[in-house]
Amino acid sequence: MKIVSRNNWFEVRHLQDGVALIHEPYIRPFYRCNLWHVQGRDRDALIDSGSGLVSLREQLPWLTEKPLLAVASHTHFDHIAGHHEFPERLVHPAEADILAAPTGANTLAADCVGDAMFEAHPDCPLCYTEYRVKAAPATRLIEEGDVLDLGDRVLQVLHTPGHSPGGISLWEAATQTLFSGDILYDGPLVENLSHSNLQDYAKSLARLRELPVRQIHGGHFPSFSGERMSELIAQWFADHPHLN
Repeated sequence: MKIVSRNNWFEVRHLQDGVALIHEPYIRPFYRCNLWHVQGRDRDALIDSGSGLVSLREQLPWLTEKPLLAVASHTHFDHIAGHHEFPERLVHPAEADILAAPTGANTLAADCVGDAMFEAHPDCPLCYTEYRVKAAPATRLIEEGDVLDLGDRVLQVLHTPGHSPGGISLWEAATQTLFSGDILYDGPLVENLSHSNLQDYAKSLARLRELPVRQIHGGHFPSFSGERMSELIAQWFADHPHLN
């Protein structure tokens, strides 16, 4: 397995509207989480925090130049393993127990972390049998209808279960931007986990379909348009006719 410097482990792409995509390019696409940094006047938000293999705070010190809200779209290992590095941690109540006491089983790490996940390893000790997601108890619980006020922009919390019970999306009406976590992205959706629920999945997608979305930033794979969102949701319901 190729070894790369931890200094090169993260890739950052600055997009429009004060949004930056942070990801770990040496993790293969299916496992590679999108970390979304949303810049505000008074504070920033970081939606998900990646695998935790390399320190976000050490490699990207600009993340904490302002107060930062570390938001968990849900609590699978690839989305929360860096949360312990930040003092303000937000999660839906349905998954707060996982963020506070993560295990290989309840975060899916035991099922996923292995050579198949990587194109390369960082130049720091990596032993799959010793991989652990560190506890990061929530400092704030966020539910349907709550807002994250960044000073000059507001993100509305939407409870979008289905992939997992406490899955959330964040909706910025002013820019018509949706941060959808793992309920919807332009790739193979995961809906068959032990805690997934197809009826909830259908309700969440039906709800998202009604939003006037311009741009979607998902938990995996490239961002896409509202038009593409409509296509993806229509295809999902076509594949699940009993849930229409």
